[in-house]
Amino acid sequence: MANSYLNRTPSSTGNDKIATFSAWVKRGSSLGSQNNLFTSFPANERTQLFFTGSDTLQLQSYSSGSATMNVKTNRAFRDVNAWYHIVVAMDSTQATASDRVKFYVNGVQETSFAVATYINQNTTLSFNTASRPFYIGTYDTSQLFFDGYMSHVSWVDGQALAPTVFGETDSTSGIWKFKQPSGVTWGTNGFHLKFENSGNLGLDSSGNSNTFSVNGNGKQALDTPSNVYATMNPSVPTSSLAFSNGNNTLTGSNASNYGSNNPSTLGASAGKYYVEVKYKTAGSNVYPSVGIAPASLAPTVNPTGSVTDVCLVTMENNMYYEGSNTGSYLGSTPSAGDIIQIALDLDNQKIFFGLNGTFVGNPATGSTPAFSGITAGETICFSSRTLDNVFEWNFGNGYFGTTAITSAGSNGNGSLFEYDVPSGYYALNTKNINTYG
Repeated sequence: MANSYLNRTPSSTGNDKIATFSAWVKRGSSLGSQNNLFTSFPANERTQLFFTGSDTLQLQSYSSGSATMNVKTNRAFRDVNAWYHIVVAMDSTQATASDRVKFYVNGVQETSFAVATYINQNTTLSFNTASRPFYIGTYDTSQLFFDGYMSHVSWVDGQALAPTVFGETDSTSGIWKFKQPSGVTWGTNGFHLKFENSGNLGLDSSGNSNTFSVNGNGKQALDTPSNVYATMNPSVPTSSLAFSNGNNTLTGSNASNYGSNNPSTLGASAGKYYVEVKYKTAGSNVYPSVGIAPASLAPTVNPTGSVTDVCLVTMENNMYYEGSNTGSYLGSTPSAGDIIQIALDLDNQKIFFGLNGTFVGNPATGSTPAFSGITAGETICFSSRTLDNVFEWNFGNGYFGTTAITSAGSNGNGSLFEYDVPSGYYALNTKNINTYG
């Protein structure tokens, strides 16, 4: 969330030369601007790790207001669907300058740097000091907030560790995955924030009781490194459209700009998937729409054109467009505050729409779909056109914007939706695509 962060002020001084930071992060909509992962303050004695305005990763340290270290990758990190495991190991006691800071992403050491000014040997770094605030997800209390998701944030005081302490390669898929750290000597100010306790997201699980204070409107998400949920996609350029709340809220600002469809970050070619969309705010233009589109066409297609597999319900007359075909499949015209349900059956090439808990047709039995005839084997995304209105998508995390669903429906299979999920349908996430797709 764009105003959320965690903070803690150590009461004791630990090791001011050696430490390791580890975190799993999934970026949000603020590509192209500075996003801080952590900062140790005050400003003239700080160490900070952040995504830069060019989306590279940079570590800086200052002492008495002068830079003592500045290391920045050449590589940019712009994938808003991926979880990155970032490990930064710092040890100013090393004899070789490049060994004093090591960056690892998904288990692989970064070796190409745009800037590589390493700290002098045995120089103190600006962290692990008593009375010096430590922030996660921001520069300070008011600026450069990290926008996106974080999981398993760890700080080890006094050791420069390898990424294999926190992650490992899956023997089947070859994908880098989370591993529960064990046997770690966390040190005086070390911590491990799992974010498992929704009532205390800053709870330290290292055994040190170095619990953080939670600020802002950050929410616990089911989207994790081991099971990635779909969101809407800010990397697809769409005019006059803003993304927020983990890329699940779309806010349009131009009533006359029809723009293009914005697709979900995940698509599928087989399986059955369910999603809910709240029509949060109605604008002056009545043609915003939600539905599906092929992954190959979603960024550019005009849904009223002569194309196949585009099926969008508009907010004007609850009609859908698929090529030149139209029909009425929501039952009634949506109003601001209504929740639109979409059930996509890719095994039988059908789509169903519902409104506020009532479907037109029966997704479970396959009868009376809004549209039948999606091209078999084509990758399909959920999609929307947002003009001067607001759509809040719930892909299964249980929130519309920052507001939790009022009561979870049944058949969520671990995901959280407002209404009952039709039998045989699942949230669009990597686990369900691998299992049912």
